[in-house]
Amino acid sequence: MPESAIASVYSCAMTRWNINRIPDLAGRTVIITGANSGLGLHAARALGRAGAHVVLAVRDQRKGDHAAASVPGTPEVRRLDLGDLSSIRGFAESWSGEAAVLINNAGVMFPPEGSTVDGFETQFGTNHLGHFALTNLLLPHLTDRVVTLASGLHRSVNGIEWDNPNLRGAYNPQRAYGQSKLANLLFTLELQRRLEACGSPVRAMAAHPGYAATNLQSHAGNAVLRRLMAVGNRLIAQGAEAGSLPTLFAATEDLPGNSYAGPSGLGEMRGAPTLVGRSAAAADPAAANRLWAMSEELTGVTFPLS
Repeated sequence: MPESAIASVYSCAMTRWNINRIPDLAGRTVIITGANSGLGLHAARALGRAGAHVVLAVRDQRKGDHAAASVPGTPEVRRLDLGDLSSIRGFAESWSGEAAVLINNAGVMFPPEGSTVDGFETQFGTNHLGHFALTNLLLPHLTDRVVTLASGLHRSVNGIEWDNPNLRGAYNPQRAYGQSKLANLLFTLELQRRLEACGSPVRAMAAHPGYAATNLQSHAGNAVLRRLMAVGNRLIAQGAEAGSLPTLFAATEDLPGNSYAGPSGLGEMRGAPTLVGRSAAAADPAAANRLWAMSEELTGVTFPLS
């Protein structure tokens, strides 16, 4: 990372970066997946207040319309189901014009074993493959950056299950979630490499919210785990608005490609956003390239730039 970029990041951290540092975004379009609640909705509100035209890409149109009523400016709601490749293709095919930023925010966490419409394990299929396909299909329209939401729980796994990414016959919700979040970081790494190789000005970023209280935890299939997470939300977690700050930091600060933003507090659980580290498995370029090839084969979507 250039010394000037490092100095900028340290400066932001020292002054406790907050939404008041977001620049004027008038004339810029930002697409946010899963923006009808939680982190995505708070990010949409902040970006809308800064003047951006925010597109809420959501599975439930009714919930999206309700959420958009609280977003300043001229928000737009478009239907998108990240668990259905045909829906993703339809969203991308209907897009015209430019968008400055794509925020890959939507996700599921710890659900019972299940599959997407296309037969992928729910978390790997939604959190990674859905966003992989969406990003590549929209790349010709993007002008600034892609921000993908990862998690500190990417450290809970040591690698991708290459021979069984859908964990057939060996499903564990925590393992599946950790793998999908590791995949988000490997995707960001390889996307940035490819963007640089073809001379694109677009940058790939990642962010994680720390421990933020959202409805994401309510997807857990295990009742005991849901109760434990509910207690954690009340006693430990920061609010969703604070949890959205690393996303906003990654989406608006002038950072190098492949930057990873997260909370600056103890254990990256909460606090003002800054650049954070990642596991060795998440920084492996060979694994990132291998995952990309696997993802292209599974989705039928390839890198569109040359």
